[in-house]
Amino acid sequence: MHIHILGICGTFMGGIAALAKRAGHHVTGCDANVYPPMSAQLEAQGIALIEGFGAEQLSLKPDVFVVGNVVTRGNPLMEEILNRNLPYVSGPQWLAQTILHDRWVLGVAGTHGKTTTSAMLAWILEYAGLNPGFLIGGVPQNFGVSARLTDSPFFIIEADEYDTAFFDKRSKFVHYHPRTVILNNLEFDHADIFADLAAIETQFHHLVRTVPGNGLIVSNGREAALDRVLQRGCWTPVERFGAEDGWNIDAGNRVSLRGEDQGALHWELSGEHNRQNALAALAAARHAGVPAAQGLAALTGFKNVKRRMEVRGVVNGITVYDDFAHHPTAIATTVGGLRHKVGEARILAVLEPRSNTMKLGVMKDALPGSLKDADLVFCYAGNLGWDARGALAPLGSHATVEDGLDALIASIAAAARPGDHILVMSNGGFGGIHGKLLDRLFKGK
Repeated sequence: MHIHILGICGTFMGGIAALAKRAGHHVTGCDANVYPPMSAQLEAQGIALIEGFGAEQLSLKPDVFVVGNVVTRGNPLMEEILNRNLPYVSGPQWLAQTILHDRWVLGVAGTHGKTTTSAMLAWILEYAGLNPGFLIGGVPQNFGVSARLTDSPFFIIEADEYDTAFFDKRSKFVHYHPRTVILNNLEFDHADIFADLAAIETQFHHLVRTVPGNGLIVSNGREAALDRVLQRGCWTPVERFGAEDGWNIDAGNRVSLRGEDQGALHWELSGEHNRQNALAALAAARHAGVPAAQGLAALTGFKNVKRRMEVRGVVNGITVYDDFAHHPTAIATTVGGLRHKVGEARILAVLEPRSNTMKLGVMKDALPGSLKDADLVFCYAGNLGWDARGALAPLGSHATVEDGLDALIASIAAAARPGDHILVMSNGGFGGIHGKLLDRLFKGK
């Protein structure tokens, strides 16, 4: 089958392209921004890429067009597909029907931690010899790729609540029909498509409705929103983590299940959020047949995901990190985790409010509190529709807001001194700030 993917350079659609190629399909694709690293990864797999969404691409005559949710009405290629009544399908639906339909799907859902927990789960199953396939919204360093197709019946997928396509406003995860599902946490996010938290809870309820009776729901026992979701109807056994009647981890990193000791967690990661992510992954892996002791042994060698507190370089005693955090809760967790790691050393937090929710300013009032563990805060206000200076005013002189990237880099470099930790947080490329900042620090202020 020849599939042509619209919006191929996004992490999710690029992953679908890689899976489709591995499954033996002829794959081509297009996007508005065809550039490395995704373009290089796809081209290395023999996938031809086209810049833009020109209607002339119909001449490729694929069997089906696979449409990413970056595509909207008015897109010239999509308009011509509709006018000519050509076959098209969303990425999640194509994935479900073509790749996932006969597999044991392990889905990882939640506002935060999906990528890290999916990577943990994939590594545990890999360590146990189960050779899982996966599609993850990041690059697990244990694997070096974000998507993999194998002959194994097990497939781990990051189960996103964002909508499917312009013609299918259901959350992506309702297509996946997981047998094992992790509900990691649930907060308000994606203000561009959800009116409130209750609207997201409804989508999670729809996900719960798809899990079979012989499956397992692994749910965060500390989340009232998830309790409300399950109270709306649940037909599947539930194991909770972070709750007395389920999976727990103590101050000494001893893991227990319903009060019975399962062993100790020894690893390089820090932060309570990662300890809870580990419990969720252990529970899901156990449902797939991996004993907790074996799962704990696997996590000893877990290397996390790129862009999750990833050290990008050290110059003159100054360490620069890259992290994907963009929601206030994730920002607070990330900064707090680094504070625990570095003790009294100074933390310079650098923030790009880039997600759709942050661009709308819905959570701007939560930003000062989320950055309380940082010594200095630097915010990039380019293209924001709200007053970042006003939002960060409670931080006083500890906060600097710049409208230009060069000015931001100059301000950070002027403030940095040996022993500092510069934590850069964005869900995008942030204009290549990491390399530019390291270069500036190397050359001197």
